[in-house]
Amino acid sequence: MILARLKKRFPAGLNSAEFLLDVEIKTSGMVTVLFGPSGAGKTLTLDAIAGFVRPDEGRIMLDDDILFDAATGVHLLPQARRCGYVFQNYALFPHMTLRENLEFASEFRPKLERHRKVNEVLEMFRLTGLSGRKPKELSGGQKQRCSIARALLAEPRVLLLDEPAQGLDPMLRSELYDVLRNVRAAFDTPILIVTHDLEECFALGDRMFILTDGKIVQQGTPTEIFDRPASLDVACRLGIYNTVQAEVLTLDPSRNTSTLRLESCELQGPYLPGKFKGDRVWLCVRPEEIRAFPRASKPGFNQLPAQFERATPRPGAMRLHFQGQLLADVPRQEFEANKHIKDWILEFPSTTLRVL
Repeated sequence: MILARLKKRFPAGLNSAEFLLDVEIKTSGMVTVLFGPSGAGKTLTLDAIAGFVRPDEGRIMLDDDILFDAATGVHLLPQARRCGYVFQNYALFPHMTLRENLEFASEFRPKLERHRKVNEVLEMFRLTGLSGRKPKELSGGQKQRCSIARALLAEPRVLLLDEPAQGLDPMLRSELYDVLRNVRAAFDTPILIVTHDLEECFALGDRMFILTDGKIVQQGTPTEIFDRPASLDVACRLGIYNTVQAEVLTLDPSRNTSTLRLESCELQGPYLPGKFKGDRVWLCVRPEEIRAFPRASKPGFNQLPAQFERATPRPGAMRLHFQGQLLADVPRQEFEANKHIKDWILEFPSTTLRVL
């Protein structure tokens, strides 16, 4: 289990604003993801856990061991914490071959065991045919896999990965994800990953913490957060929602329903505990959940007339942009048959409406 409750303040400078990292992370999941924009405090949190940064307040524990405690003055050195840290720049020894880099991390083992272990890791990370090359002769994905393999050979108590897929093309990124899934299955080592890539959260994460401006604004499984963002800010950070304001018209707790007005449209939605008639609320709905089709008659219930503006291609679909910054995904073939039409209907299924 990882428990990190810490505060770290950076005062305002000549050309910089004050920054306060104030987070509490408690997780026993195999893969935990710190997700958020650049400058949110993700890497700073990793650095504090690893011992490279000393927090001003708080406590950091790994299982039952205290790595840092401000109240008692405990601050273990990085080498005493046994955290495997994989940096964005890989930090491989340039004068060593890939195999020598791995053997260096495994030098505490007897020679025969070291040789066997290195060979096992080379095979697991799909690096066997590259073991004689030096880092400058490796691709970014190969160097990243070597860095992670080297960190694991040192038998860390936790593996810290800072943007592990940054700069990799889609094929190399997919390959890295496959390797990390194998690591998760083969090693009993908790993994803490920093990323601002939502795909990475779903591909690898068991638990997810969203950081914004030095604070955790939501935590849960990736699916829980994706389906139920806690605030408008989180929904915007995820970048996957239409967010529009609507007015509460009716509330029926006995039927677990509500009615909301969005412009000229009335929407049937879920019951909204704590809300009152006349309240203004934010609705969130993903583009792929909205049904879009050319307007042929008067809009019905949960249907909003919309003016088509433009379309952008997506894998297997087209994303349609409408006035009011509304988005909807439709199959490419369906769009091609109707791309000349300006008047559309957007249908909001009741089960997909999320109210913040």
